[in-house]
Amino acid sequence: MTERAAVDMWFDPLCPWAWITSRWLLEVEQVRDVDIRFHVMSLSVLNEGRDLPEQYQELMRTGWGPVRICIAAEQRHGAEVLRKLYTALGTRIHLGKQNLGPELYAAALTDAGLDPALAEAAGSTEYDEALRASHEAGMRPVGTDVGTPVIHAPGPDGGQVAFFGPVVTPAPKGEAAGRLWDGVLLVSATPGFFELKRSRDLDPIFD
Repeated sequence: MTERAAVDMWFDPLCPWAWITSRWLLEVEQVRDVDIRFHVMSLSVLNEGRDLPEQYQELMRTGWGPVRICIAAEQRHGAEVLRKLYTALGTRIHLGKQNLGPELYAAALTDAGLDPALAEAAGSTEYDEALRASHEAGMRPVGTDVGTPVIHAPGPDGGQVAFFGPVVTPAPKGEAAGRLWDGVLLVSATPGFFELKRSRDLDPIFD
């Protein structure tokens, strides 16, 4: 029986591209011998002190809420709750286009089978140390000039590979998801390989 490999993804619930990548990874899980584990990074932490347009600064101020809630849930109940909570948050944020705030947070927590009172963590610094530690663990192998998604995975030779991306839309399904996974692992495990990129000409497609 083939042993299943653990693959770790770091996400910020705000990012639509990370959301699509996460849905792709769940497809990969069905067609390759991998188990996806979710972790929290924070675009608000990543962009601290950077000179950003005011509109994006406001988004980063708002962005503390969802990641704090995710870390609070992880600290209280374990990392396994992040899969359902991320799905609940992402469904409401990216598919439902709901506004960030206490109502969305409480509803998503309820959807994930968690205490809606955890929504109070959005405005608290109680879990910020743990949030920063999770963020650092995800970003350390890939650097700070990328955002989310970040993935850590066993490479073809057994050593760990870590990379930003892939940025893709819509999320490939079935065996197409598996083929993309095979290709991403191959290039990311190539010594000295750093970047493969082209201009985006599509907005995120959530289907």
